[in-house]
Amino acid sequence: MILGLDISTSITGVTVISNDGEILHCEAIDTRNKNHFPTLFNKASKIEDYLLDIEYKYDIKHIYIEKSLQTFRSGFSSAKTLSTLASFNGIVSWICWGIWSIQPEYLSATSARKSCGIKVPKGMKAKKVVIEYLVANEADFSIEYTKHGNPKPHEFDRADSLVIAKAGYNSLLT
Repeated sequence: MILGLDISTSITGVTVISNDGEILHCEAIDTRNKNHFPTLFNKASKIEDYLLDIEYKYDIKHIYIEKSLQTFRSGFSSAKTLSTLASFNGIVSWICWGIWSIQPEYLSATSARKSCGIKVPKGMKAKKVVIEYLVANEADFSIEYTKHGNPKPHEFDRADSLVIAKAGYNSLLT
């Protein structure tokens, strides 16, 4: 089975797919509450507990993680944010190694979407395109909406972890 992770310090997407590409588990871990999760280590502990539960339910053989951002983009993440995300990505990667003794493989979001046949038209937000694609093309993927008809925040992380898992699955086929 394949584990796909979209790691973030706020919400982490977790997907498990079978050796046949079937979605077995697709959820999100919310660590936004600063009172419950004041440090990266508190957040990592929550994710570790969640992944230990996954260990008992599924026989994970491959782990794929979305690469953390590596470069600056105008109007987006600062150096501090990029550094924090890279650190957290490393912590969760180490947790995965500790649980499964499997070295995770890292996929960029762009190459993962391409592997899954998801094309993001110029000017469109990739996260919105991904959600729409998955809802239309994955029978076992459904999402929750806010009262205003927008996807709830955790749905984007679930979707991204599914794309990473599917891209990992596709790479095993080649």
